[in-house]
Amino acid sequence: MITTLKAELLTKERFAPYGEVIETSRDSAEAMNAARFERFDDLCNVDIVNNGHVAVSIARCRTPTSLPLQLEMIERHPLGSQAFIPLSPCKMVVVVAPPNEGVDLSELRAFVSNGRQGFNYRRGTWHMPLISFEAGQEYLIIDRGGNEVNCEQHMLEGSVFVEAD
Repeated sequence: MITTLKAELLTKERFAPYGEVIETSRDSAEAMNAARFERFDDLCNVDIVNNGHVAVSIARCRTPTSLPLQLEMIERHPLGSQAFIPLSPCKMVVVVAPPNEGVDLSELRAFVSNGRQGFNYRRGTWHMPLISFEAGQEYLIIDRGGNEVNCEQHMLEGSVFVEAD
């Protein structure tokens, strides 16, 4: 069986079942430092369980990816949410599925960012591993740190291809 996912534009409304889109919005800005800056608070819910701690990391792409992409595996993190924020503008493509025990190929959805958005996967949401289209691209990662294993993988049955404009 071959499944082709066409990535749709990443919006807060479309991504809501899987997590939050991290982006600035004029109506959510607060002034700070004598109004020299605008601050955008609470852009995502960092969800940590089982005595873990918030871990802030940076990932740098060593091997870029190109589309169409064949997905063979998706993963989830049952003990914490996971956020990715590009440190310079770049298009990001993600594939997600609801946080069920198994993965139904018909429930997979693909999204493409506008180049300035980040995203936060809810705890337990199935998603493809991080990819980048440029070597050297860096991403801020906010997720759960701790000693417990917090990554489950699921091998997809059949061929799943991801495309984007």
